[in-house]
Amino acid sequence: MTTSTILLLLLSVLIAAGLSFYQYLYKANYRSKLYLFLAFLRFFSLFLIFVLLINPIISRKTFETTKTPLPIVVDNSQSIALLNKDVDVPQLIQSLTQNKMIKAKYDVQLFSFDDDFYSNTAIDFKGKQTHIDMAAQNLKQFYRSQNYPMVLLTDGNQTIGNDYVYSFQQNTTVYPLVLGDTTTFFDLKINQLNVNKYAFLKNKFPAEVFLQYNGTKPVNATFSIQQGKSTVHKQNISFSPSKKAQVVSVLLNADRVGVQTYKAVISSPLQEKNNYNNTKNFAVEVIDQRSEIALVSATNHPDLGALKRAIESNQQRKVTIVKPSEIKSLQDYNVLILYQPNFEFKSILEQNKKLQLNTWVITGTNTDFTLLNQYQDQVQFKASSQIEDYSADYNPQFTAFSTENIGFEQFPPLQHPFGTITVKENANTLLKSRIRNIGTESPLLTFSENGLKRNAFLFGENIWKWRMENHVKTKSFEQFDILTDKIIQYLASNAAKKSLVVTHESFYNSGETIEIAAQFFNKNYEFDDNANLTISLQNKQTGKTKKYDFLKGNAEYKVNLDGLEHGNYSFTVSENRSKNKYSGSFEVLDFEIEKQFVNPDVNRLKQLANNTNGKVYYPNQVNDLIKNLLDNENYIPTEKAIIKKTPLIDWIWCLVMLALSLSAEWFIRKYNGLL
Repeated sequence: MTTSTILLLLLSVLIAAGLSFYQYLYKANYRSKLYLFLAFLRFFSLFLIFVLLINPIISRKTFETTKTPLPIVVDNSQSIALLNKDVDVPQLIQSLTQNKMIKAKYDVQLFSFDDDFYSNTAIDFKGKQTHIDMAAQNLKQFYRSQNYPMVLLTDGNQTIGNDYVYSFQQNTTVYPLVLGDTTTFFDLKINQLNVNKYAFLKNKFPAEVFLQYNGTKPVNATFSIQQGKSTVHKQNISFSPSKKAQVVSVLLNADRVGVQTYKAVISSPLQEKNNYNNTKNFAVEVIDQRSEIALVSATNHPDLGALKRAIESNQQRKVTIVKPSEIKSLQDYNVLILYQPNFEFKSILEQNKKLQLNTWVITGTNTDFTLLNQYQDQVQFKASSQIEDYSADYNPQFTAFSTENIGFEQFPPLQHPFGTITVKENANTLLKSRIRNIGTESPLLTFSENGLKRNAFLFGENIWKWRMENHVKTKSFEQFDILTDKIIQYLASNAAKKSLVVTHESFYNSGETIEIAAQFFNKNYEFDDNANLTISLQNKQTGKTKKYDFLKGNAEYKVNLDGLEHGNYSFTVSENRSKNKYSGSFEVLDFEIEKQFVNPDVNRLKQLANNTNGKVYYPNQVNDLIKNLLDNENYIPTEKAIIKKTPLIDWIWCLVMLALSLSAEWFIRKYNGLL
């Protein structure tokens, strides 16, 4: 307390004593014990009032020592055990964490990481991935504004995440403790393999392979790609100390539908320490999108050849130009193109009324509109005998599929009988018609969808002029052909809506996240967030079966199947209330990324140390690391003086005592008739 506060308290004692003496003892004829006690109560009450007004504060000073944090971060991935350093790591950790001088100077904290970041977790070296960048990001959150050193026990071989060399913040000094033998061993390795997950039947798909060599002598190797027992590609590769990497690009044939599994292999006559990284499995799902299209016309017209060439620019399409009388069965086709239907088309329209094939109707000057009005109700025609030229206006609000304006407004006009064309509300118009400079708001190219049935309508002939005009402007038919292909793709895709929709890959690499997502919809096709989904998984080789429950996420359900051994699996997803089911299969490829390494990545760890003003150490230099940490004057414990100010008497207790004192005085005076 300050001197002024002490003087005020002494003055309060004198004033309270004086007032009590004057009120009870000054005029009293005799001073009994009752008056003395009442005078004491009055003195106590007045003194408490003065204390509340003065509010005296007591200051207490304490000292606190703050140590610099020293995170020791350990790589808990499989590669540490595969490099035979799992036995050394516990000893290194003990040397750092149990050193008394280190503990006296630093706040030592132990962390570990693999594909995640852990604190105070047992280290077993079973992690499937190495994510050093995640360790850096987590430490940033823990020690935002502090300058601190850290010891990183790792081989430096990161398998996922951003480049860790630039991940650590500037206030962190990193001391990598390199785990693994730095001796250069002869090693051939498939470092990376890039391939698309999907390919189309009868096409070729590219595979790009990055090969790496580690050694001191020139060597000749053989690279091959195998499918089952057959070799689909083979070539010789040469490496030398100055040429340690090669890129091989191969085109493979997609000649069978389904998931096709391949094996990339590099080998040489020399003995290697690690043969596991000489092989890499990969798979491609081959999809058959071939569509059979019947282009039916009773007359010859240049439009037929233009449409056939445009559609067949996609090798997955085959167009057959036939007359109406030549078609015996529509079941041989996926899509119908009816070019200017007339009375000869009646049998085809009758067949399609039952078969319900998706149809593209192109009308013109020789079309029987009465027949069309009879066999379809998506569009109603009222045509006259007058022929009109209709130009096109692009509709940017078109949503049936993605497309762009390829200059439709500058294309030559199409010919069509003048009249009224009425379409249903569910139609989606891509092009509107225009007569010279006057927009008619009538469709020129429109699409309709009714349940599973999809139709397209083009109201005008001479579309071959559009293809030629597009070539004149761009020196290519590509834009027009892409538009035509998208129309066919729209008509060829008519999958029914399902209550249970399951999303999964056809193959996964061992060690990757294996996740299957599902959505369940009620009868109104609204997402049901109360569904009860389970998955029954069976290994086809061993016959073992496991069951898992789906967990609800954001507008979908997910199940994580990490930890599966490589092999083929079949599964069934069930919604237990409605009994809806979905069956599928996938393959887990044999690929352990942590088995790819024979040496630690010393160069990157040195780069990390240089970027953070640290230094690289090896297990036999742990004492030098400890000495560096102890001698580093940038990290000295700091002592803080903490001053705590508290009231002499808590005001709540002061009020309670004041109330008791005044109450006691009043009752005693009342009892003795002094009021």
